[in-house]
Amino acid sequence: MAEIETVDASGLSCPQPAMMTRQAVLRLKSGTIEVLVDTATSRDNCAHMARANGWSVEAEERPEGGFRLVLRK
Repeated sequence: MAEIETVDASGLSCPQPAMMTRQAVLRLKSGTIEVLVDTATSRDNCAHMARANGWSVEAEERPEGGFRLVLRK
């Protein structure tokens, strides 16, 4: 089973979560990346950036608050 890269951007405000996600996307080229963010704005910005780079995005609310995105390519 392939390893999942985790980008924990909890507690950070934009544009930091999107920049961290972009770095992971460019570094990995393919695979699975889990992104943890606190706000809907960060969720949307990270998802938009990932899709623009050819990754699929699934997003869900976390029970403790915030969002979890799973990027796959």
